[in-house]
Amino acid sequence: MTSSVLVLVGSLRSGSTNRQIAHTALELAPEGLELRLYDGLADIPFYNEDIDVEGSVPAAATAFREAVAAADAVLVITPEHNGTIPAVLKNAIDWSSRPFGSSPISAKPVAVVGAAFGQYGGVWSHDEARKALGIAGANVLDDIRMSVPGSMTRFVDVHPREDEEVTTQLRAVLADLQRVLSAPADSSAAA
Repeated sequence: MTSSVLVLVGSLRSGSTNRQIAHTALELAPEGLELRLYDGLADIPFYNEDIDVEGSVPAAATAFREAVAAADAVLVITPEHNGTIPAVLKNAIDWSSRPFGSSPISAKPVAVVGAAFGQYGGVWSHDEARKALGIAGANVLDDIRMSVPGSMTRFVDVHPREDEEVTTQLRAVLADLQRVLSAPADSSAAA
């Protein structure tokens, strides 16, 4: 059985390290785990309840909600912007959290990882993303972590796929995510 994972990158920059890590994850995905990178976050307008009504929801927001709903899990790969979560990612979380009570992110397993320039590798951003996702109703997988420090210097001449430490950690993240998705439904409910 194949599980589908929607990959969200918290950086819009085409050459970002986190986007490179996302592409590396696509390459390293084990058999039975299908990763799909979502490239439309920049197209989603800022969340506004005035436009989040039947007949007015922007097409980009609808497409995003449908992608989240269709996935078995979500893998967020994000940097840190000014010590916290990037605005584009926070906006995506806001759109995925509605409609309240029946949102596409509700009870969806979500893992948050990534890289940042600072010495802690984006830990603050990753924690803030986990917090926002948990409040939005996601099943945040707190035990799945990867925060790569020094990204702007570490990956100047090396792609993350060529960094043994990163690929080892990323393989572990994907294996843990696959393990969660293949666990019997009643065992995850007990957790």
